[in-house]
Amino acid sequence: MQLPIVVGVDGSDGSLRALDWGAAEAARSGLPLRVVHASLWEHYEGMRPAFDTGRPAEQVLAEHLVASAQERACRLHTEVKVITDVRPEDPVNALVHESHEAALVVLGSRGRGRIAGMLLGSVSLAVAGRSHCPVVVIPAAAPDAQPKPGRVVVGIGDAPGPSAAAHFALAQAASRRGELIAVRAWRCPAHETADHPLLAGSPAAAHRQQAADHLEEVLAVLERTGFETDVHRSVVQGPVHQVLIEEAEGAELLVVGTRRAGGHGPHLGPVNHAVLHYASCPVAVVPDTR
Repeated sequence: MQLPIVVGVDGSDGSLRALDWGAAEAARSGLPLRVVHASLWEHYEGMRPAFDTGRPAEQVLAEHLVASAQERACRLHTEVKVITDVRPEDPVNALVHESHEAALVVLGSRGRGRIAGMLLGSVSLAVAGRSHCPVVVIPAAAPDAQPKPGRVVVGIGDAPGPSAAAHFALAQAASRRGELIAVRAWRCPAHETADHPLLAGSPAAAHRQQAADHLEEVLAVLERTGFETDVHRSVVQGPVHQVLIEEAEGAELLVVGTRRAGGHGPHLGPVNHAVLHYASCPVAVVPDTR
């Protein structure tokens, strides 16, 4: 059974961008596309269209919305199988439920209504933090320049081996016949000096070498997975979020991970919040259940 790519739509410009990205990804990967709209329309009272069908107007509009989205996706990619669903429930809960049986969940970074003017919509942020599968958040505006085809950027953290995000990023780069940029950010604590017992010579040089060695160890394991693609190393001094945002300029996709802690759901830390708000390319948030 092929798991679908799920796209959440709400009629906003952001969700149309997400729909187009999800349809293109479905065409590229050969997966079905599932278009979902969720809304608590039972909370709307006294709303009936002129052609009263006995159903809430919000439900009628929702069905029209997903039908239009289906038509758009089929027109863009005739080979993609498109399924639609309208769910009378909270959008976050509905999309998190969808993530149990999805290859990806794709969302726009901004929604409609009161949250439309926010830098990042509350639904996108909440789903990215609770999803059981990777979530791709599409920025509200297209980048100023065309991205380099197939370029995928992934952040490598402190974990001793490749994270789920690293595996996902390598698979994405390989399937796009592109390149993977593995980024390891590092910083030199201001209080350390050359007299530190673990450091010889320049403290900055020592920290950079530690970061480079760790990156090589992670990639040595990752590259044994069998995917054939060019992998480039980038060891950069600076705050992780700033380094990733800058490295992602000109990329097709930036990949970051979340960790489940103490039996709870994934937690979006400050780095993920920053890249979701400010990266110019789509951002994939990949849960790591280890």
